[in-house]
Amino acid sequence: MTISDAISPLSAFSRQAIAARPGAVTPQGLPEVVNSIEFRLGPEHAPVQSMRRARGFVAKVLPALLAGAPNAKVVEDATLAVLTELVDVTARHRASLDLSGRVSYDGGHVLITVGEMNRPLPAPEEEPGLFLVRASADCVGQHREDGGGYETWASIPVRSAA
Repeated sequence: MTISDAISPLSAFSRQAIAARPGAVTPQGLPEVVNSIEFRLGPEHAPVQSMRRARGFVAKVLPALLAGAPNAKVVEDATLAVLTELVDVTARHRASLDLSGRVSYDGGHVLITVGEMNRPLPAPEEEPGLFLVRASADCVGQHREDGGGYETWASIPVRSAA
């Protein structure tokens, strides 16, 4: 048996927990990641399959990731909606064989990253699902990866219930 034989059909999905260290300095002033879920889907998955698999996996683990967060159910729903749209757009415009993603929670925001696209993020008028992404997230962006593709990210604020 090889390592690849032991990997589930979902490919390399994982959950990571990194203990917060008081006073820790992170690169580029980014907040320290407390919890994250990572996934990778191969080229054999069509865009619709990619959306279902990523959403299904993250939906199973997200409640544990957001345990204790204020308004967790609202944040969970927004996270799954944004994730689904970003995976959809990325899967239809792949720059690499695998589609990868990460959902992180730092106590104040849920950060969703999905890559790699072969183009800059289209306008919401071209991809209507991006209207939902922009309405749910307080910040949306993209950066170029070393391989030339684009990784897209969205930050969903975790707010106290009013």
